[in-house]
Amino acid sequence: MQMEKIKIIISHPTGNANVRAIAESLVRNKMLFAFYTCIATFPKNIWYRLSNFKPLFELKRRSFNLQLKPFTHLFPFREIGRTAALKAGLKGLVKHETGFFSVDNVYRSLDKYVSLKLFKAQNMAVYAYEDGALKSFERAKQLQILCLYDLPIGYWRSMRQLLQDERQNRPDWAVTLTGFQDSDFKVNNKDKEIGLADNIFVASTFTKKTLKAYPGKLPPIHVIPYGFPPVYKDRKYPNPHNRKLKLLFVGGLSQRKGIANVLEAADFLNNYVTLTIVGHKAAEGCIPLDQGLERHTWIPSLPHDKILDVMRNHDILVFPSLFEGYGLVITEAMSQGTPVIATDRTCAPDLIVDNETGWMVEAGNTNSLIKKLENIIAQPDCIEKIGKAAMSFAETLPMAMYGDKMVDVLNKM
Repeated sequence: MQMEKIKIIISHPTGNANVRAIAESLVRNKMLFAFYTCIATFPKNIWYRLSNFKPLFELKRRSFNLQLKPFTHLFPFREIGRTAALKAGLKGLVKHETGFFSVDNVYRSLDKYVSLKLFKAQNMAVYAYEDGALKSFERAKQLQILCLYDLPIGYWRSMRQLLQDERQNRPDWAVTLTGFQDSDFKVNNKDKEIGLADNIFVASTFTKKTLKAYPGKLPPIHVIPYGFPPVYKDRKYPNPHNRKLKLLFVGGLSQRKGIANVLEAADFLNNYVTLTIVGHKAAEGCIPLDQGLERHTWIPSLPHDKILDVMRNHDILVFPSLFEGYGLVITEAMSQGTPVIATDRTCAPDLIVDNETGWMVEAGNTNSLIKKLENIIAQPDCIEKIGKAAMSFAETLPMAMYGDKMVDVLNKM
């Protein structure tokens, strides 16, 4: 007699690429029960029509596969308010944790909404993400529903342990390490979520390692790397000789992501490289960051397709993060044929072979980054070789495969 398949309820405020991959695989395998998010555009629904107005064009980024429509339930109020407050510059309304339309309140309000929709049923599980799982899990435990927890960024205690020295050694950059601003209430809730989880899902070996700092007993942890975006088929590599190499950094401008090391390396190698930086400031008031942005090309924000285009027009993505649960920009750059310099505190150890499909450097060590760049500058032909190898590897792990691997694990529960 065949056992009935488990039915999954997924909750995530924005429904990013990896969330969509899971949901679509669950639909194909007839395992999705419901998908809760804030805003989703489908052909001809109200959000799709609103996205045709220029001020609301960004809603197109919330476009989902039509097959998800019958399962999708929306809770848009807080997310609409957050988006409007950001555009209007009303910083108090989106202030970290306390703002009525803060990201934290967007996550918590959706979590509470989902918890009210749960009901007792056999072979049911709720799949929720860090900072947006507590109320759902508490209710699920009462109803004997399986609790599946996704930790997209490393565990908070490990983050503070690993970045405390950086905070002390670089006091001018401390304001950008915003994870230290989380209240006791917020981090205690993170621990409660983990304590209620029956299984934990992470996307990198590094994230799994960070959970060793959790003071309680951990449930089974599954490492399933996200897949790659579609590989760009027509990458061209200009002659790297007799010109400066074009370096690129993409990400939040925080020392958690190693931006200080990038600026120091680029300044030291100024005669040999140019640097383009794409990303929002994590915080205001960081003087060395402001000075560095003036010396180099800074683009605060770009649509996703434009970021991929920028990647294709640079030689190397430099991403020496000090603490990163994954680092989607790594897979994005590799899929575009742009080789990546990264650290072992990202997904890089799971995806990159040093000097074959990318390069590895020591986290927080500017000298390590400079030496790696000097080696590349001395042998610039390696850029094309490694870029093509990165693309070849990316083809073996499309994003859909991530969703299918998730389904395989869920089927075994």
